[in-house]
Amino acid sequence: MAKGDPWFIEVVNTQAPRGKFRFAVFDFDGTISLIREGWQQIMVPYFTGELASCPGALHIPREELAETVRDFVYVNTGKQTIYQCIELAERAARLGGKALDPRDYKAEYHRRLELRIAGRIAELEQDPSAAVNHVVPGSFSILEALRDRGVTMYLASGTDEKYVKQEAALLRVDHFFAGIYGAQDNYRSFSKKMVIERIIRENQLQGRELLGFGDGYVEIENLKDAGGFACGVATDEVKRCGIDQWKRNRLIRSGADIIIPDFTGTQKLMEYLFDKSPGSPLHW
Repeated sequence: MAKGDPWFIEVVNTQAPRGKFRFAVFDFDGTISLIREGWQQIMVPYFTGELASCPGALHIPREELAETVRDFVYVNTGKQTIYQCIELAERAARLGGKALDPRDYKAEYHRRLELRIAGRIAELEQDPSAAVNHVVPGSFSILEALRDRGVTMYLASGTDEKYVKQEAALLRVDHFFAGIYGAQDNYRSFSKKMVIERIIRENQLQGRELLGFGDGYVEIENLKDAGGFACGVATDEVKRCGIDQWKRNRLIRSGADIIIPDFTGTQKLMEYLFDKSPGSPLHW
C-alpha cells in the first residue's frame, strides 16, 4: 500500500490508453460476487481424493497429488468449470483409474459446493440488504458510476449461466448488465473470449473502447488480446479488504494494466480510467 493511503491503484502499464471506454465486461465470482468464496477448498480436496484412489497413485504422497491438483485447478480458473473436470479425468486415466465422465465430476463438485454456500444463498433470499456482505466491497458503487457515465456493461463467467443469473439477481446487480453470460452444457459454444469478440463485433468497437474487470488470468488475457484495458481485481476474499498477493502476481503475469484491491475507491478509479492524459505514476 502507498504510505498514508489505504486504497490505491497500482499501475502496471503506464502507457495503456484510457478515457474512451464505452463498454465494460465484468467477471463475476471473485470480481463482484463472493457467494462462492472458498470454492477452491471444495474442489482441490475432492479432486485430490479422486486421484489418490487411482492404482498409479498408491506410492505418491497425498500432498504431492494435492499440489498437482492445485496447479491445474488454478491454471484453468476463469474458464468453464468443465475444463478442470476434463483435466481431472485425463489425470485419473493416466494413473490407471476408471475416470468418470467430466460432467459427473462437475455435478459432484457442484453438490459439495452448494452445501458450503447454502447458508449464504438462504440469507440473501431472506434479507435483500445482506447483498452488501457478499460482494467485493464497492461493487455497487463502480456499477452505478459506470452506468451513470453511459458505459454499457456485460457479465461473463465460467460458472454455469443459470447459477450466474440466479446469484446476480440475489445480489441485486443483474439490472446493471445488458447481458449476462455463463457456461453452457455444450461448453464449446461459450467462452469469455467469444463474449468479448461478440461485443466488439456487434458494436463496431475499437479495442481501446473496451474496459474489463477480473480476478483471473483468462479474462485478463482475453481483454488484452482484443486490445482492451484490463483492470485486475486482487481482492482478499476472506478478509474482504486488502490485496491477495497470489492473485496480484498472477494478474500482473496475465497482462493486467492496473491492479486494485476492491472498488471502495470508485471515485478515484473513475478519475483514473477516464483521464485521457498519457502516462501515469506507478501508484495513483
